[in-house]
Amino acid sequence: MAVDSTSSTWSQRFEQGLHPAIERFNASIGFDIALLQDDLDGSVAHARMLGQCGVISEVEAARLIEGLELVRAEAAAGRFNPGLEAEDVHFAVERRLIELLGALGKKLHTGRSRNDQVGTDLRLWLRRQIDAIDGDLQRFQRALLAQAERHADTLIPGYTHLQRAQPLCLAHHLLAYIEMAERDRSRLADVRRRVNICPLGAAALAGTPVPIDRRATAAELGFEAIYANSLDAVSDRDFAVEFMAAGALVLAHLSRLAEEVILWASEEFGFVALSDRCATGSSLMPQKKNPDVPELVRGKSGRVFGHLMGLLTMIKGLPLAYNKDFQEDKEALFDGVRTVRDCLEAMAILFEEGLEFRPQRLEAAVAADFSNATDVADYLVARGVPFREAYQLVGGLVKTCLEQGVLLRDLPLERWRQLHPAFEADIFAAIAPRQVVAARRSEGGTGFERVRAQLLAARQRLEPALQNPA
Repeated sequence: MAVDSTSSTWSQRFEQGLHPAIERFNASIGFDIALLQDDLDGSVAHARMLGQCGVISEVEAARLIEGLELVRAEAAAGRFNPGLEAEDVHFAVERRLIELLGALGKKLHTGRSRNDQVGTDLRLWLRRQIDAIDGDLQRFQRALLAQAERHADTLIPGYTHLQRAQPLCLAHHLLAYIEMAERDRSRLADVRRRVNICPLGAAALAGTPVPIDRRATAAELGFEAIYANSLDAVSDRDFAVEFMAAGALVLAHLSRLAEEVILWASEEFGFVALSDRCATGSSLMPQKKNPDVPELVRGKSGRVFGHLMGLLTMIKGLPLAYNKDFQEDKEALFDGVRTVRDCLEAMAILFEEGLEFRPQRLEAAVAADFSNATDVADYLVARGVPFREAYQLVGGLVKTCLEQGVLLRDLPLERWRQLHPAFEADIFAAIAPRQVVAARRSEGGTGFERVRAQLLAARQRLEPALQNPA
């Protein structure tokens, strides 16, 4: 009995092709074509290994590699456009190879399955993306660092519970996000180690009787190791979940900063002015300038969080080994990577050219509150007053000032001495905002000297050449 073109992908066990709707439902070629270059790389390494191991002749291996490189050239020229009938990128490449080489093209799949093939392709692709994201994170860090270096002497109110707490050096505030991004880089580097394990040669689930050399293909493809268990090799998607978890934290950090920028750009705060390059207007209200970039970053974080939950849900009930459910990992990973990269680029541009801090407004904000109250207590502690006693005294003083509508800096020295005899005229210098910041000299603190050391350390981390000047 003749077998139609749709069912010819499979063995002669099948007499009919898929229902057209099921064919569409089953196919992944619409999105996994993104893996084409990785599929070609893996297939080239596999063909070379088959020749080296004597499974096929060296001449056959060379011809297979030439055919694969021709497919690569066709793709580069826009002439490789497989349709729905190809089902996925792996079959698309194999079919084209058979068209080019005839029966020889059918030998490429010897000793492997689509199960280990797709796992290899996905790891190759994600490895490259992790490296690219590391570069994106460094650009974002450099954008923050440039702003921080410009504002090493600028003050900004520090908050807890979104209530004024203590004044900070603005550079110190921005350095906090540089540190978050550094942890993101570290996490992604750790994920990359587990991405960089090769499943190729595990075949469908049990290995293969074909005398292959798994370590040769792994080495050629730049993998650091191979999976020790063939079942685990084809069914492991931990690396995808781990990446998405790391990506979710990247977006969580970006979203936190985005929220701050949105607040800072509001009329109520007025800490930054947005440039026309990174803001939009209102279709109705001509006076408005909207912080679209941070708002979109804040919103897009939910996409990556959702992909993380989707991947966890996908794998949680799967028996060993490969299941078609794994097809769902690709769209999540593709979109997750794209979202992380787009948001990092947008936030880098925002800090490179999209906003300008307003130091005078920041200085005025710091000077017009009670965020120096802790320093009054510290002043007393330095003169032998127990902290809790000093804390209570200052709390009562702040209450009185609020009732009278005055700030601590406005109180006459006589009022300070009525509160406690330890107060001297130097209390006014001690509670000046710049002194309050400068006094935080503990390691990791916001004191100007400490911040300059942190800026230098960040610069050296991001530009290693500075550590060894010529």
